[in-house]
Amino acid sequence: MDAVSTRRIRCALDGSPIYCGIVSLPFLAPMSLNITLPDGSVRAFDGPVTVAEVAANISAGLARVALAGKVDGKLVDTSFRIEQDASVAIITSHDADGVEVIRHSTAHLLAHAVKEVYPDVQVTIGPVIENGFYYDFATPRPFGPEDLAAIEKRMAEINKRDLPVIREVMGRDEAVAFFKNMGEAYKAEIISSIPANEQLSLYRQGDFIDLCRGPHVPSTGKLKVFKLMRVAGAYWRGDSKNEMLQRVYGTAWAKKEDQEAYITRLEEAEKRDHRKIGKQLDLFHLQDDAPGMIFWHPKGWSLWQEVEQYMRQVYRKHGYHEVRCPQILDKSLWQKSGHWDNFSKNMFTTESEARDFAIKPMNCPGHVQIFNQGVRSYRELPLRYGEFGSCHRNEPSGALHGVMRVRGFTQDDGHIFCTEDQIQGEVSDFIVLLKRVYADFGFTDIQYKLATRPEQRVGSDATWDKAEQALDQALTAAGVEFEVLVGEGAFYGPKIEFHLRDCIGRTWQCGTIQADFSMPGRLDAEYVDEDNTRKVPVMLHRAILGSLERFIGILIENFAGAFPLWLAPTQLVVMNISEAQIPYAQQVVDALRAEGVRAEIDLRNEKIGYKIREHSMQKVPLQVVIGDKEMAAQVVAVRDRSGQDLGQMSLDGLLALVRAGVAERSGVSV
Repeated sequence: MDAVSTRRIRCALDGSPIYCGIVSLPFLAPMSLNITLPDGSVRAFDGPVTVAEVAANISAGLARVALAGKVDGKLVDTSFRIEQDASVAIITSHDADGVEVIRHSTAHLLAHAVKEVYPDVQVTIGPVIENGFYYDFATPRPFGPEDLAAIEKRMAEINKRDLPVIREVMGRDEAVAFFKNMGEAYKAEIISSIPANEQLSLYRQGDFIDLCRGPHVPSTGKLKVFKLMRVAGAYWRGDSKNEMLQRVYGTAWAKKEDQEAYITRLEEAEKRDHRKIGKQLDLFHLQDDAPGMIFWHPKGWSLWQEVEQYMRQVYRKHGYHEVRCPQILDKSLWQKSGHWDNFSKNMFTTESEARDFAIKPMNCPGHVQIFNQGVRSYRELPLRYGEFGSCHRNEPSGALHGVMRVRGFTQDDGHIFCTEDQIQGEVSDFIVLLKRVYADFGFTDIQYKLATRPEQRVGSDATWDKAEQALDQALTAAGVEFEVLVGEGAFYGPKIEFHLRDCIGRTWQCGTIQADFSMPGRLDAEYVDEDNTRKVPVMLHRAILGSLERFIGILIENFAGAFPLWLAPTQLVVMNISEAQIPYAQQVVDALRAEGVRAEIDLRNEKIGYKIREHSMQKVPLQVVIGDKEMAAQVVAVRDRSGQDLGQMSLDGLLALVRAGVAERSGVSV
């Protein structure tokens, strides 16, 4: 039963109290809600509560370091008001989400500082990117280094003001008018494209306000570790027909030592730039006559051949039949495979005798054509094809980058035709193989990612269930941890991505294995099953290195050009001290070459110290020095590229040293 209370009603004329009887009103007990924390504990509150208040209820220390919150999995500001039972996590700088909030907020700090230093500049957009953020500005003149210094100084000043960051809400039309009145035409244009009935969030800090979904840190005082890195040009909305803007890149971190480590990595990466080292070691060059194509020099091609021949051994040992398909195929085949509808903008085309052709951007349709020759039996499956297939893709010129992003490339491409029941076993074997190959190239830190069904896909849910389960079980059987990328699979099937980590901590996605239930059927591939019915095989697309060009670029940067002995284009150089040793030096190098050693000879009339320094700069693994003593004793003096003296040894001893070094990473373990 509701409780009742007596109410006095004041006279409207003189305000004196009069009793008008008993009025029955419900008794409004205070609303309570329960907050479930990540450890499973529950805290009760008498009514609505903000994320900041939840943090304070846990501890004063947590309240001081709270940057944001997660309410039922959604990232929100600490000012967010919770009005019903919820699961809540307090986000601090120790969380990845916390670092992202810091970077997002630092982009606003940058824009705030720019507006204070240069009031006539207009702001546009400023998203978070890997390891930092950027913000685009419309400026009367380009920014220079002195501008970045002034802006960064003002950012530090705003940080010290510790301004509260406050969320406000406006309707679209109100926000358009608001920013137009502020002279921010670009921001008003962005907002104009948003649906009229949408409520927009804006964030204010001091006298600066910006459109943003958030969340943001509670105050500018939380943003202590940042650095502006560089400035570049960028077209408004990415369209070259629009105005050129100034894009300022920055980085931001939770701790100073994290930022210092990041900057050190950048400096190290610059030293290792494969384009610089490629020129220094005379490996390759690029020129405008063939954009996105590579001119391999003798040393670079030697490196290429070592990689390719190594992978060819892997093919042979693991049951792959190497094949070779045409470079140019009729347009009709690409239409049938589905590539023309989805990839034609990136394909180079040509015409002959009133027929349209395309230069292949990938090898899969060609491999299906080989599979289709003759009647296939289930007894032949799994059938593994491999090809060092030369492919061409019409990448945008602005995206080209050395040997890492090119238009002409070669893949260590493979396709496995199998039954659905064979998927897991084939994928498990592939994971083991890939780990061994990467280890031989010096990469042991691998990240695994399983990409599952996208919204737009072919095939039944039952088929997808089976394929995803097979890939999941293969990863589990391999004993590796993996991340699930929900909805990021290909339209024809799920895939596993393999990301390797190099010696300075960068990750590179090279290997992949993908389960394809679409293309074999589209291209009429089938086999005769045990029950004498015809069935469509599953096709597993797989690559370990991916693009050989890109992988060699990764090797160059990982080793900084100092390749292990088995890969080095020149494994050793023989040097004489004076003319008297020339015949013996030639005899030594001829004997080494006869045994397959990639040996060079330096008979120049230069001091031996000069020769040693020069070949050390060329990162040659072994240096063989011959003087009168060595010639008399029929031995050689050997040193490595670091300058370590390996002593005198016979020619047989030198050959044994080289063979041992090559065997360490020769592929014999695969």
